[in-house]
Amino acid sequence: MTLPPDDLTLPFQVEACDVRGRLVRVGHALDDALERHAYPEPVAQLVAEAVTLVATMATALKFDGIFSLQAKGDGPVSLLVADYRINPAEGEAVGGLRGYASFDADALASLRLGPNSETGGNAPVPLLLGKGYLAFTIDPAGEDMERYQGIVDLSGATLAEAARSYFAQSEQLNACLMVGAARVLCPDGVRRWRGGGLMAQQLPQKADGLSPEERGEAWERVKALTHTASVQELCDPELPAERLLYRLYHEDGVRVYEPAPLEARCTCNADRLLGILRSFTPEELADITEAGRVAATCQFCSKTYEFPAEIVQNTP
Repeated sequence: MTLPPDDLTLPFQVEACDVRGRLVRVGHALDDALERHAYPEPVAQLVAEAVTLVATMATALKFDGIFSLQAKGDGPVSLLVADYRINPAEGEAVGGLRGYASFDADALASLRLGPNSETGGNAPVPLLLGKGYLAFTIDPAGEDMERYQGIVDLSGATLAEAARSYFAQSEQLNACLMVGAARVLCPDGVRRWRGGGLMAQQLPQKADGLSPEERGEAWERVKALTHTASVQELCDPELPAERLLYRLYHEDGVRVYEPAPLEARCTCNADRLLGILRSFTPEELADITEAGRVAATCQFCSKTYEFPAEIVQNTP
């Protein structure tokens, strides 16, 4: 069996409704990133949805640089981070994804959450993250471009709902969003993490386009259709992205464009980590020094770096 292309973002347009959008599919890139960690399943699903969400939102912005999500709350998962990065000037021709979470294992175990990822539901944000905030940050690659950050409360039952609150507060154009992640039984008989995101945006009013009334009706129709996309459809490895878009929007006519690839990519390296370690106090370094060597592990990709203690201490 030939499976559909994966790890991509597929732009589309519903011209009759003045709508453009993106359908994101992440398979190996997501599973590869999560397999590097031993997250409990509820945390893994939350990270998977966060990574899928930043891919869906970032690829709609059409910029070079970093788009990141950071959520902080008072729940068992105290910190959630995910980002999308692309900078052709640095040789990054493919959008890179990564994410991680910090959590209290005892507090998480007390929730007694079931295997939600295999039943098609989203990670429960109120239970996992509690009360807090969700921040979206854009760091453009160009030096002459300004950094932007938008912050919203962690309201809503899912990350996608929290993101919709962000759109409602900060966007001038109508936008709707669906995101899902699940451990899916793949054709080879192995369950793997997959994510899918669908985002539709209403284009600006054209002088010779639809009337305000027609635009309103068309947008409500597209929004209703977008919200029918299930987690199973978004994550199905055997359902081509083009077929899903046709299934949703064919009555109004949907056009797809050239897809853009995605991959799991961390930005850690030995020089960067060494610079961080050299900012530690002697007491902090002593706590992580063993047998004359200092070891540190990247939170995103779990890669461990080791250095001789004298190099970290910057002494001869």
